[in-house]
Amino acid sequence: MNKSVLLIIGGGIAAFKSLELIRLLSKQGIRSRAILTAAAKEFVTPLSVASLTGEKVYDDLFSLTDEAEMGHIQLSRSADLLVVAPATADLMAKMATGQANDLATTALLATDKPVLIAPAMNVRMWQHPATQRNLRTLTADGIMTIGPDEGDMACGEYGPGRMSEPEAICAAITDFFQHNAEKPLRGRKMLVTAGPTHEPIDPVRYIANRSSGKQGYAIAAALADLGAEVVLVSGPTRLDSPRGVTRQNVESANDMLAACEAALPVDAAIFAAAVADWRVASEADQKIKKKEGRLPSLSLAENPDILATVSALTQGRPALVVGFAAETEAIIENGKAKLARKGCDWIVANDVGTGTGTFGGDENHVFLLTREGVEDWPKQSKDAVARDLAARITTFFQGVDV
Repeated sequence: MNKSVLLIIGGGIAAFKSLELIRLLSKQGIRSRAILTAAAKEFVTPLSVASLTGEKVYDDLFSLTDEAEMGHIQLSRSADLLVVAPATADLMAKMATGQANDLATTALLATDKPVLIAPAMNVRMWQHPATQRNLRTLTADGIMTIGPDEGDMACGEYGPGRMSEPEAICAAITDFFQHNAEKPLRGRKMLVTAGPTHEPIDPVRYIANRSSGKQGYAIAAALADLGAEVVLVSGPTRLDSPRGVTRQNVESANDMLAACEAALPVDAAIFAAAVADWRVASEADQKIKKKEGRLPSLSLAENPDILATVSALTQGRPALVVGFAAETEAIIENGKAKLARKGCDWIVANDVGTGTGTFGGDENHVFLLTREGVEDWPKQSKDAVARDLAARITTFFQGVDV
């Protein structure tokens, strides 16, 4: 399989299972390096671990020899996956609070690779609110878990807390690698904008549009699912952040432009947000009062054109810039005109007229306009549109060096 694991062995009676795990991984062609905590060496010896991994075993954060040969930062990033087995209650607590007081916790804090933990502890420790709170924190941070299983424990009690068997952990690791082999956008960074912008009139009122942000959020999620690092710049919405996406909330068009510029450089930028074309030229400091018989006069100014600005960059321009055209008539004609006018690479044009249900709805009928022509995609869910667009973006980048 040509993959590698950094196995962090915690101090618990289940540490002996790590030896079998190493053997099983080796049979799958997965290379292992190991870190032993001080407590782990009370249960398994560095010699037994090294004999199975065929690699030096690491256990000392302050070993100058190790730092010269394999610094702890390099060690934490040299593997494709970090596996903590057993993950004791103590290790989980340290991970959840960001401690780094030994080699194991330092490697876990310094890594930029995915982490899988196999918890193992007494049933009361597992069920304790502090451990469950730490588990929720780790899960929210993107840490993957397997187990624990339920059964008899070395302490004589019965219940959840047994570390999963080596066969199950090995299967989870191989499944992870097989799944991630299907992430063709890994190593790519993508910028996605979504939602409306709110352009303030006074502290109470604003100019906006009916965009829900659903399509942009779906695109961000689809790109992240294919392995891309995604920055989602979002106007005001009621949507939850997609998993694995970095979200930055903004309100106005000026805010959105600044956030997009800060996110550069990226490989691709997909501008799905429905940015307001105009703003009030002079925002009132106080609420504009209603006066009988007199209507307020609002002077409008043009907002920055985010799509055109990024498309026109001479340095740091994304390799692919995709704009959206929300139209109510002459969808293709207006989309073609926007493609030429903005200088972007693709336009996704859709009909948002009355009765289409596009704004706020869950379906979309889009046309993909490129320099090569027009594609009429069938009406489908916004998630399906997002997956199809992500697939086209993947095709674009095939053969292009990261």
